[in-house]
Amino acid sequence: MKKFVIENEFWSLFPSVKIGVIVCYGIDNTIKDKEAYKKMILNSEKEALKYLQNAEFSSNEVIKVWREAFKKFKTKKGARSSIEALLKRVHNGNQLGTINPLVDIYNSVSLRYALPCGGEDIDTFVGDIRLTKAVGNENFVVLGTDKSEPPYEGEIVYKDNEGAICRCWNWRESVRTMLTENTRNAFLCIELIDEKRTEEFENALKDLEKAVQDNLGGTCKVSILDINNKEVTIL
Repeated sequence: MKKFVIENEFWSLFPSVKIGVIVCYGIDNTIKDKEAYKKMILNSEKEALKYLQNAEFSSNEVIKVWREAFKKFKTKKGARSSIEALLKRVHNGNQLGTINPLVDIYNSVSLRYALPCGGEDIDTFVGDIRLTKAVGNENFVVLGTDKSEPPYEGEIVYKDNEGAICRCWNWRESVRTMLTENTRNAFLCIELIDEKRTEEFENALKDLEKAVQDNLGGTCKVSILDINNKEVTIL
């Protein structure tokens, strides 16, 4: 049995956060129609522009809330939330490329709702996955390198018994657990830090679940974790 657990070290910093989890079983993530996913992403990029009404990029509310959150723990210099990275590309007129169906789907939902979305391959997890503060010695290797770059002590990370899975909360993920065409069982999450956007958050979860089921098959289980509901069984 594997669980996703949000530990008290996280809640001490972010007591009002909600984390939406979608566990997908038996999906087919092979690339069959790249053009369809390109179109999906393009449509989401257009929708995302509504969140960037202020000319000064960092003044837009969906960026500000995550900048403030990242000030509460030690981060690598220049690290930004995953949604800021996506919206920055849209802001600069740089289209996202396709990666694989599941990543394309969650990137599209992330843009459409301006909420961070992420995903990992459950079958690569060693023990439970936890959202917590890093000890500082966790193994962490990113795509394109073979050198471990451990998180800082106190940095917010997703981790398992083998090492960190995602650094600086949702900034950069490990190559070890990333989604590939071979992924059959996936852990997806959507993170809400702005309590005023609960309805959008819940709609994003529904849309993500539906898009996975419609395009990749399998079955999905949806959960919302908060300070009163800190863990869920994922496998």
